[in-house]
Amino acid sequence: MGKKWLPLESNPDVLNDFVSKLGYDTSKYAFCDVFGLDEELLQMVPQPVVAVLFLFPVTKESEAVKESEDSELKQKSYKPHPKIYFMKQTISNACGTIGALHAIANNQDKSTPAEGSFLRSFLADSANMDPDERGRFLEEPPEGAPDIDKAHEAAAQEGDTAPPALEDVVDLHFVALVNQNNRLVELDGRKSFPIDHGKTTESTLLQDSVVVLKKFMANANTIKFNLIALAKAEQ
Repeated sequence: MGKKWLPLESNPDVLNDFVSKLGYDTSKYAFCDVFGLDEELLQMVPQPVVAVLFLFPVTKESEAVKESEDSELKQKSYKPHPKIYFMKQTISNACGTIGALHAIANNQDKSTPAEGSFLRSFLADSANMDPDERGRFLEEPPEGAPDIDKAHEAAAQEGDTAPPALEDVVDLHFVALVNQNNRLVELDGRKSFPIDHGKTTESTLLQDSVVVLKKFMANANTIKFNLIALAKAEQ
């Protein structure tokens, strides 16, 4: 990876402010905390949930799972559903932004970005690109195309903790889980493909995501995690 950003804090207030500045209407859907995996805590999350962001530490076990999935899907000549909006991560520490873009891009029927905004332009311009092209377009937008660098830099300075130094190695990573055509789809810009985790519905997306996350944590040998949902905004 060439360009490097400061990482975003896993904080719904930071994400909501960030995507609002990019043109997303958080009065309709907004990011919110998921305080735990127990059912009573999941019931506290506003519904419907249209995406889940999962922050976890990268471990040798999680890397082994990633490599195994990629190898298996390549051997199968896997072709993801064409309606899935998926992009590769080419910028170091950009996973929070990539996760937010994945959550929003795969729910464009829920909220239309503001006219003239970064999101409106980026999603329209990248609609027919492949995942690698989208990643490069975010990293090196052509002259006249919307640029996200300054907005990301400002968002990375917000939150409850001071950001790390740019040269620091950060071993935390965001992925998104969305409902696409009633399939639970994992979107990780470090992977070669979207990962299909089976059936889901609008009303069970959060609970279905938790099942996947528990398996992931077991495979990755970690209990450290953070969950944020993109859900109907509370009025």
